[in-house]
Amino acid sequence: MLLIVWPLCSASMAQDDLTISKLTHIDLQYMQQQRDSLNALTARNFGGQLNGSKDKDLALLQRLLDENIVSGNQTSELQAMGIVMGDLLASELSLDWVVYEDRYGRTRALRYKSTDSYLFPVTMISRRREVDDRTPVVDIYRRARDTLRAAIPALPFQ
Repeated sequence: MLLIVWPLCSASMAQDDLTISKLTHIDLQYMQQQRDSLNALTARNFGGQLNGSKDKDLALLQRLLDENIVSGNQTSELQAMGIVMGDLLASELSLDWVVYEDRYGRTRALRYKSTDSYLFPVTMISRRREVDDRTPVVDIYRRARDTLRAAIPALPFQ
């Protein structure tokens, strides 16, 4: 149960210690470098690049892991995979990248509109792989998507 709840966080847990802000220029630049490095890795190894197509991109991420091109000790590459997966989630669920800062630190997160619903995709793959959890990327994606969907209040008249 912890794995399902973990990627989603409610700001009400630590409202006093919480700051949400826009990504800085440095955040945007870093995230783009991560995307570019992962694209170079997929092009070099598979002859194709990530293109924003959910099924194709998730399959490429999984291949990087299955073929041990990215292993559990390559935190930077694993987190780059999390950024790519986050971009897919953002596209599907109308989420925005934000900086989520609380008493535990600063991280990049996805936020649903102006709600207190957040996902933390950057570490969703890396934290699992670093402890040799082999959950398929598509399952991590689906769990995150479904968890957030369940937290989004229904619109009136639906």
